[in-house]
Amino acid sequence: MFGKVLIANRGEIALRIQRACRELGIKTVVVHSTADADAKYVRLADESVCIGPAASSHSYLNIPAIISAAEVTDAEAIHPGYGFLSENADFAEQVESSGFAFIGPRPESIRLMGDKVSAKQAMRDAGVPCVPGSDGALSEDPQEIIQTARKIGYPIIIKASGGGGRGMRVVRTEAALLTSVNMTREEARVAFGNPTVYMEKFLENPRHIEIQVLSDNFQNAVYLGERDCSMQRRNQKVIEEAPAFGIPRRAIEKLGSRCVEACRRIGYRGAGTFEFLYENGEFYFIEMNTRVQVEHPVTEFITGVDIVAEQIRIAAGERLSFKQRDIEIRGHAIECRINAEDPFTFVPCPGKVTAWHLPGGPGIRIDSHVFAGYTVPPYYDSMIGKLIAYGDTREQALARMRVALTEFACEGIKTNVKLHRLLLSDERFARGGTSIHYLEEKLHSHSSSGVN
Repeated sequence: MFGKVLIANRGEIALRIQRACRELGIKTVVVHSTADADAKYVRLADESVCIGPAASSHSYLNIPAIISAAEVTDAEAIHPGYGFLSENADFAEQVESSGFAFIGPRPESIRLMGDKVSAKQAMRDAGVPCVPGSDGALSEDPQEIIQTARKIGYPIIIKASGGGGRGMRVVRTEAALLTSVNMTREEARVAFGNPTVYMEKFLENPRHIEIQVLSDNFQNAVYLGERDCSMQRRNQKVIEEAPAFGIPRRAIEKLGSRCVEACRRIGYRGAGTFEFLYENGEFYFIEMNTRVQVEHPVTEFITGVDIVAEQIRIAAGERLSFKQRDIEIRGHAIECRINAEDPFTFVPCPGKVTAWHLPGGPGIRIDSHVFAGYTVPPYYDSMIGKLIAYGDTREQALARMRVALTEFACEGIKTNVKLHRLLLSDERFARGGTSIHYLEEKLHSHSSSGVN
């Protein structure tokens, strides 16, 4: 096991990793920007290193500064968390070539799954179901593009190969096809430095279902059930839950087994998540996230597996200590992402938190680095915490979440807690099984009614 781990991230995930390390008896080094100098996890770390100014490009994305910090503190491994450099294959490669362990997948796995075209081909080869679409990247030939769309059938969606919630355009008619392809290519070039795009069938009312996997260096792999992340706004998750309501266990078991086989085929190492669209009883692979997910706590609740601790053990060369037959799904968990933003306009709201009261009670977990007196900086993602509720049943988890949201109090800045209260009181959401479009439709209806 490692003696010291450097945490190359910030916010609640930095604190979450730090707690896992301390439980394993590992010392921690936290790197931080000047804007995060007074953060809770910086104060609690065994060592901390300022790696640059507030701007991410000069701090949390500064690879030489992070590796230098690991060198001067004698860290043995680097955990990237999520976001920032967590899915950057070049970073993983430089970490390992510098003599440190990267607590994540091998660089080649990150590259393979980071490109959606190559990822889909790898999944097809492994027998994982994929959305009908183009065989790889779209060519430059307009007639070939038109013929591909006709073969798939409208509506179709054009996606950037390096996407991740961005660089997408739905096309419903042939007249709009070529213009949409060209616009998406240009957006992809500007946003990702890669103009490659591909085409898929657009599913009208799918759910977003994902499979959590863990895989070690010895071809041992397991899946930890599924999560439903369909409550989204502009392709960004708002509420996640596990397990997914109303999907037959046999279907999940079959899908999970294919994901495990895919891990073995590509030599995957560490924690990862296979994301699918689910419609009319069928699953369609869309992408794999080669890192720990924001929503990992709901899976930890229903399986009893500490996913972050397992990431660290795997990176240290240990074998998985359990097999698939040991994984038992128990109860239900729901997570609400708490953001520093207006609950209905979604405008970010950085500033000083003057009061901070967290809920409690049976089955309640809060992952947050915020405290009274903390100043939320304006430079980073607006998420400031996660509220998770667990119950023996989905109904109990929902009830506990409703109570917890009434107890949650934050003053000095706006948060999206009011939005979560609205959603948890929604009858359709309570019944379960809403599509990825439901939240957008509800927000539009809410806005049209003039309610605030």
